Amino acid sequence: MYPELMLIPMREELTRAGIEETRTAEAVDEALARPGTALVAVNSVCGCAAGKMRPGLRLALAHSTNLPDHKITVFAGQDSEATARARSYFEGNPPTSPAVAILRDGKLVYLMQRFIIEQATPQQIAGELVRAFDEFCAKQPAA
Repeated sequence: MYPELMLIPMREELTRAGIEETRTAEAVDEALARPGTALVAVNSVCGCAAGKMRPGLRLALAHSTNLPDHKITVFAGQDSEATARARSYFEGNPPTSPAVAILRDGKLVYLMQRFIIEQATPQQIAGELVRAFDEFCAKQPAA
């Protein structure tokens, strides 16, 4: 565990982008029980979170027209209970941080894991997330 003072800028980078911080298992469950699509960002102190995932995610949120209905973040290695609960929604996938997931009505439909983030630039991450938002978060026209 790191001193909280060190983590404030890392947490705020996502909350300033409109992502709700969830620090307990109950908060994760409440957020993911909401109907619609939800983005779950698993934040981390690692360099690939700082230099790739957070900047790429911020770019995607700023440049997409099909945003998830809800956006939450958990902090791996710090808010252990919340992180474990968020990862429990990523059925069949090993724990990874950083990571970005999209859930629809509580079910995983997309997961960008660390091994992808490590190999990409922030711009590539943003492009892939915008593509995923378009595929999984686009609002269906009323019939």
